[in-house]
Amino acid sequence: MLRKSYDFAMKLADSPHAVRWLALEAFCEGIFFPIPPDLILMPMVLADRSKAYLYAAVTAVASVLGGTVGYSVGYHLQGFGQWILTLTGTPNGLEKFHEIYNQIGLVMLALPIPFKLLAIASGLARFDFTTFIVAAAILRSARFFAVAMLLRIYGETVREFIEKRLALVVSAGSVALVLALLALKAVLH
Repeated sequence: MLRKSYDFAMKLADSPHAVRWLALEAFCEGIFFPIPPDLILMPMVLADRSKAYLYAAVTAVASVLGGTVGYSVGYHLQGFGQWILTLTGTPNGLEKFHEIYNQIGLVMLALPIPFKLLAIASGLARFDFTTFIVAAAILRSARFFAVAMLLRIYGETVREFIEKRLALVVSAGSVALVLALLALKAVLH
């Protein structure tokens, strides 16, 4: 199953529609999609390292645009945005988010927390839209360009490692995601 998924991602990365799929996934991740765009960005860079920075730029722009929609959902559709936050198991999520946001500020946008949660919660909390967009653009771009740069430099070594230890890589990524979500839930309670 893992091998088929990996092979599919690598095949998609070679397709002529890969950039469109990457942009769509990055956009949707800012609103509702649970999978981070890195999981499409990485195979695309590994498939064609000469386009690493183009892929990073597409991911960053689409992600921030999706974040603006997520922000708008939180801002204009308060009930819907609050419902999405309660899906994380945090009935007091908005108040706690506001408290944490006041403590560490926009650095939250760089943390491995699903972007949709941050975007919607930022709209719910009515944080300054311009500040949100500028911070999201800087921090999301830094993240995606760092991934692209590292894969462009060390791509073949990374690709060999992933292909030899696919189950380990996926397991480690899954554990990291679960830990990040548990940490978010603990912080918001």
